[in-house]
Amino acid sequence: MTGMARAVPRSILYTPALSLERVVKAWSYDADVHLIDLEDSVPPADKPAARSVCRAALEKSARPENLAVRMNELGGIAAVHDVLMLTEAPVKPGIVMMTMVTSAVEVDLLRRTLASAGAHPEIYVTVETVEAVTGIDAIARAADGLVLGSADLAATLGVEITWEAMQAARQAMAMACARHDTACIDTANFRLSEPAVLTEETTRARGLGFQGKATVHPAELDVINRILRPRTEELGLARRVAEAVKAADGGIAVLDGNMVGPPFARLARTTVAREDAWASRFGKEDETP
Repeated sequence: MTGMARAVPRSILYTPALSLERVVKAWSYDADVHLIDLEDSVPPADKPAARSVCRAALEKSARPENLAVRMNELGGIAAVHDVLMLTEAPVKPGIVMMTMVTSAVEVDLLRRTLASAGAHPEIYVTVETVEAVTGIDAIARAADGLVLGSADLAATLGVEITWEAMQAARQAMAMACARHDTACIDTANFRLSEPAVLTEETTRARGLGFQGKATVHPAELDVINRILRPRTEELGLARRVAEAVKAADGGIAVLDGNMVGPPFARLARTTVAREDAWASRFGKEDETP
């Protein structure tokens, strides 16, 4: 990793733009990023009103840089209206999330279109098409973040949403995001009545290299934040590893009975940089968006 580390949200809470009160109420929950959804959770007839809700919410927010807006699929008329709203709104979100992407060209097109109106949000892509998975490297390079969209991907594959069915897509995402320093966010959990599933899924995703997780229910935030947010003991160990290798002139050192060397030090430095970046952007507990 070179330069400044990317500040990656560990929890993203989706709220449909069905009422301003509902969107604002969601901000009281402890999510790193609050996403205003204009896509699947909004019926087609309600999308014009949802855009008005979204615009009003953006104007009401004290921290719009930590708000996201999920727009409709590029190429449809709903997306045209979404883009117009985003470019004309006096307050811009920090993240715009794309849906049903099949090519990195779409990411570049949206970025240029928004920039032409003076809007420069981070662009996150929901990985939910077969084309997105097979072209994941180019999309990861073009985007600022990837979010696994398990529901649509599973429907296309004709399978249930299980860890085994989504494992190949997760591994492809983790590799591509690591290569391009792109935020890597896991899918929402749809088995809301089984909290053990959320814990296992979040833990396993973290083990693959995912840094964050989406959710549609605020009750899941405690588990997601506990597993994915920076841990004091891990940061302390990472700093000790980096210092031990430095003291060994960049060679091999023994720390607490374990051998550590340059790759361990590189991981340690990356861990510290990422967590410091997270704390700088998302770690203010006394503020809401």
